[in-house]
Amino acid sequence: MSSELPSPPRENIVLIGFMGSGKSAIGRMLAKRLKFRFMDTDTIIEERARMPIKDIFAKHGEAYFRERETAALASLAGGRGHIIATGGGIVTQARNLPLLHKLGWVVLLKADPDEIFRRVAHNKQRPLLQVENPRERVETMLAERQPLYEEAADFSVDSTGLQREAVVERVLEGARKVFGWKETAKL
Repeated sequence: MSSELPSPPRENIVLIGFMGSGKSAIGRMLAKRLKFRFMDTDTIIEERARMPIKDIFAKHGEAYFRERETAALASLAGGRGHIIATGGGIVTQARNLPLLHKLGWVVLLKADPDEIFRRVAHNKQRPLLQVENPRERVETMLAERQPLYEEAADFSVDSTGLQREAVVERVLEGARKVFGWKETAKL
């Protein structure tokens, strides 16, 4: 066992969590506050494929999408000063967990199933919810993924019932400790 202290994570914040947990919205707000660059793995995938995710799923299937997701994540290695929003299924591929931690400090955004369903119920762009009973699908997928999210996360914030600004403040409070930022630094 090494007597060296672990080095702090690369100065990036990586957001994980189920669809509708607020990764993109919170990520954009954090990036603005910190003057960091906002990166979204789903956007990277869509730009490279030149098609929306729902079309990628329809044309190539979920396994193909997961390969593209890992490639997008890996392409972000080496950067600093990024807020990285990941897709909700990023943790379903074990190979992604070391990549997440290599990129930076991993923050889980979570919410209860009812809140998640309210946020995503009317979005027709979510291919995994285009089923007969989307509420049941949300509950099942969330139950399956929650242990994976918890395992991958360095920190978590439950956004159920919170305003976005409150979620941002909780993430920033944790980031100050992890990165050694002063109260006013980076803000």
